[in-house]
Amino acid sequence: MKIILLIILLIFISTPGFAQIYKWVDDKGGVHFTDDVTKIPDKYRLETDKIGVSEEKSETKIEGDPSSKRKEDAYKDQLGRGEEYWKNRVEEWKMKLRTAQEKMESTRIKYNELTERFNDSKSSAERNQLRRERDQVKQELDQYKSQFEEARTMLEKKLPEEAEIYKAKQEWIKQ
Repeated sequence: MKIILLIILLIFISTPGFAQIYKWVDDKGGVHFTDDVTKIPDKYRLETDKIGVSEEKSETKIEGDPSSKRKEDAYKDQLGRGEEYWKNRVEEWKMKLRTAQEKMESTRIKYNELTERFNDSKSSAERNQLRRERDQVKQELDQYKSQFEEARTMLEKKLPEEAEIYKAKQEWIKQ
């Protein structure tokens, strides 16, 4: 009886797993492995290597079959997030991109106006004041440029990479 129990136990233990294994290297050079992508710190997720390949069931879609459409609609990424989540993320970053671009343009106009006033000024006191104002506006402009670049990078690189890591459908993040 003990031998049979031992054999059954060994069968269950030796069943191959089909989990995806992730590997990442931290700032100190330490190598880490996990099968749960949520345990990877955010700053390392985009530099994560996939080691195992998960086995997915393939289904044949019959055109016009309503059950295949429901299965497609019900598809979720590895964290259970669907199409709406990913489209909202894209829309959020598009809005940030537009906002940064608009602020950048209005700030650039303000900077150019201050530069013209500075160049036209004859008074050194007024020129010093205009220089300070212009420097502040230049800092704002640089900040908006940075926000614009961050949003552009998110839309063009990081969101597609993140969607790939979490196995989200790429059409969900198409711009």
